[in-house]
Amino acid sequence: MQASLVFTSLLVLVTFFYSTTAQLSPLQTPAASPPPVTPATAPAPGFSTVPLVPTSHKGAPTPAVAKAPSIDIVQILRKAKRFSVLVRLLKTTQLINQLNSQLTTSGSGGLTIFAPEDSSFSKLKAGFLNSLDDRQKVELLQFHTISSFIAISNFDTLTNPVQTQAGDDSKRLQLNITTDGGSRVSMTTGAVNASVTGTVYTDNKLAIYQVDKVLLPLDIVLPKAAPAPSPAAAAKADSPKADNTKSGSSNESEDGDDNANKANTVESSAGSVTFHAEMIPLVLGIAFFIGAMI
Repeated sequence: MQASLVFTSLLVLVTFFYSTTAQLSPLQTPAASPPPVTPATAPAPGFSTVPLVPTSHKGAPTPAVAKAPSIDIVQILRKAKRFSVLVRLLKTTQLINQLNSQLTTSGSGGLTIFAPEDSSFSKLKAGFLNSLDDRQKVELLQFHTISSFIAISNFDTLTNPVQTQAGDDSKRLQLNITTDGGSRVSMTTGAVNASVTGTVYTDNKLAIYQVDKVLLPLDIVLPKAAPAPSPAAAAKADSPKADNTKSGSSNESEDGDDNANKANTVESSAGSVTFHAEMIPLVLGIAFFIGAMI
């Protein structure tokens, strides 16, 4: 009886224990806490957020190529605020495109430009620029440009006449540059004597120097010499003249003969008149004598 009571008590305790455990929520493993986030700092002024080595679509790195800075000659001259006439000529002749392109061409020796300011153009004869055709305007601008970079201290190393972009005619496109051993640079074209009065812009590729006069080449100032005619053209041109001369001589001979004939005719007529005049008295005398005898 006692054993049965003890067994019943144990059974009740086991049942109560399992029913209480089923009502409780299952234990869960606590979630791991996220790592602390460091606040982002603002980029420094001028700092680029573009990667130095951008990644291609295939995941392979591509080297970054530095872009060469572009140089705009017109923009430089405009900033100086005294070369508006020169800027207008560069743009209207479209020579500025060629010059800017030459600066960015690999292997180019650079450029040296002599820039007359607006007061230099005002010293020219009134209407001079308007009298030039497009070819002469381009030649005038090219005469102010050398196809290499020349520092102010290297002008004494040049060989005269200095060749410009206008051409290599040493007589009509001559530009002679001299220095006094210091910073003074003088130049002559045969028509104009000028001086470098300052530096507008200079780097290792482009040098722009201000000059006090427009560099006028003799090719523009002097008239073009007329080309000599070819021997065949000269012979052809002389041929009609010779014929005309002969014709003239022939006409003169014919006219002379006609005049001589006319003169003889006049003289003959005069002789006849004189003869008849002398015979009149004789005829009258004979007639009178015959009448008297009758």
